[in-house]
Amino acid sequence: MNITVTCRHMDMTDALRDHATARVRESLGEFPRVEDVHVILDVQRKIHHIAEVVVRAKNHVHAEGTEETTDMYASIDGAVDKVHRQLRKKRDKIQDHKHIAGLGELEAKTI
Repeated sequence: MNITVTCRHMDMTDALRDHATARVRESLGEFPRVEDVHVILDVQRKIHHIAEVVVRAKNHVHAEGTEETTDMYASIDGAVDKVHRQLRKKRDKIQDHKHIAGLGELEAKTI
């Protein structure tokens, strides 16, 4: 998984970069098909801290999450959580549609 952290209108600190990469690895580590993660950090008017997370995965899976708070660390956490929920929903939707052979026959015999 390639993780890129970009800052707009602010200087990148090691603490912000480490927090963003650690949070992404921790939360999105359970999705092995994720290829690229781009974290964009932005500050507007010194009070609006915006974090945007863009995820690309195999089979044309794309997920985005944006969070705006007064704390950059909270914004990063919120955006990563939104992307995590989107990817989990897409994964569950794919897994729920698989047909289990013989399940209908077992239910018919028990009735």
